[in-house]
Order: sequence, then structure tokens, then C-alpha cells
Amino acid sequence: MKEVIAVVRMNMMNQTKKALTDAGIDAFFAHEAQGRGLGFANPAILEGVEQGFEEAAALLGEKGKLYPKRMLTAVVKDDQVPAVVQAIIATNKTGKPGDGKIFVLPMGDAVRVRTDERGEKAIA
Repeated sequence: MKEVIAVVRMNMMNQTKKALTDAGIDAFFAHEAQGRGLGFANPAILEGVEQGFEEAAALLGEKGKLYPKRMLTAVVKDDQVPAVVQAIIATNKTGKPGDGKIFVLPMGDAVRVRTDERGEKAIA
């Protein structure tokens, strides 16, 4: 089992839900999130801001703020990971900064509370 975490643009949420459902993934979580990638701020300017230089803060402008995002989490069988990742990429890739990130992590166990089923039985 793997946990797939994806951070996507807010306006791509409905398309991403549909793409995951079309890929056979009906169970997932969606969370509101805020963040920014490395490309949104020049490290030298950030260093100047930290040192208190007003000119650096003026250059930073809107690039220092956090942007609204959606974070999706799905726990899937190992053989489903490629389909999930591809569905998210195909739906969200514009080629511009802010398209998002996908993280794939190992999942040690899962337990369905209602039935005490464990492992892949708990997520099937």
C-alpha cells in the first residue's frame, strides 16, 4: 500500500476528482491548504528581508504570500500508484509554476474501524 499526497490548484479540484474516479479511485480526502513553491521567491531577496532591508521587502511584493491550494490524500494498492499519479499529472499540468506536487509514501498498515479489516482489505 502507498499513500499518495497531491497538492493542486483550487480551480482544478473538480477535474482532479473526476480524473481519480475515472482511474478507479473513489476513496480519497481533500483538504484546504496554503503554500508556495520555491519558484515564487528569490532566496537572496528573502535573505534581505530577514536582515531588515526595506528595499528587499518591496521587491518581494506579492511573491512572499501563501497561495490557496487543495491537498488530496489517497491510500491505494501499489499497482494503482502509476494510474493515480498519471491521472493527477494529466489533469493539472499546465507547464506553469504552481501546477502542484505529488508525494508517494509507503503505508505500513490500514484498519477499517467498522470491521477490523487490515491492510489492503481495509482500503478495498
